[in-house]
Amino acid sequence: MPYIGINTSKRLSDTQKDTLKTALGEKISLIPGKTERMLMVDISDGRTMYLAGEQRDLAYVDVKCFGSAEFAHRKAFTEAAFEVVQQTTRLPQDGIYLTYSEFENWGMQGTMK
Repeated sequence: MPYIGINTSKRLSDTQKDTLKTALGEKISLIPGKTERMLMVDISDGRTMYLAGEQRDLAYVDVKCFGSAEFAHRKAFTEAAFEVVQQTTRLPQDGIYLTYSEFENWGMQGTMK
C-alpha cells in the first residue's frame, strides 16, 4: 500500500486536490506492483512553510511504500510526481521537495504485513 502525503503552502480548490489524487494514482503504477487501488493520498494545503529561514510558497511530498523498487522506477515516479505537483499548484520546481521511503513491514487490516 503506497501512501503519499502532500503539504503545501498553496490553498488548493477541491478540483486541484482531485486532480492531484487522480494523477498521482495513475503515476504510482510506474513502480511495479503499485496501483491506485491501494493508494492513500493525504493533502494538507494552506500551510505556513519556511525554507532557509524565509516563508515561501512550497510543497513537500512524502511517499511511503511497502517493499522495495529499483532506483529507475523510483526515479520515474519521482519525476512524474514533480510534474503533477508543479502543473497543479503552479509552484516552481525549486519550491517542491519529495522524499521516498520503503518499508519491509506495514500494518493494515488489523495485522502486520
